[in-house]
Amino acid sequence: MSLQPGGWRKASRSQQQTACVEVGHVVDGAAVRDTKDRDAGYFTASAKQWAQFVNAVKANRFKY
Repeated sequence: MSLQPGGWRKASRSQQQTACVEVGHVVDGAAVRDTKDRDAGYFTASAKQWAQFVNAVKANRFKY
């Protein structure tokens, strides 16, 4: 995967929030970082891992 993510963005539903994450593009996947602490770094997921995560969110598999 690329070491330099690009195209960072927040979810459209969280634009007015400060406690959220941003997602960036990397080759064959996604990078995720904390909006409040961008200098802390990020983690990456492969395209398959990211798709599985997004599908789980859409299926409401995470409870809080």
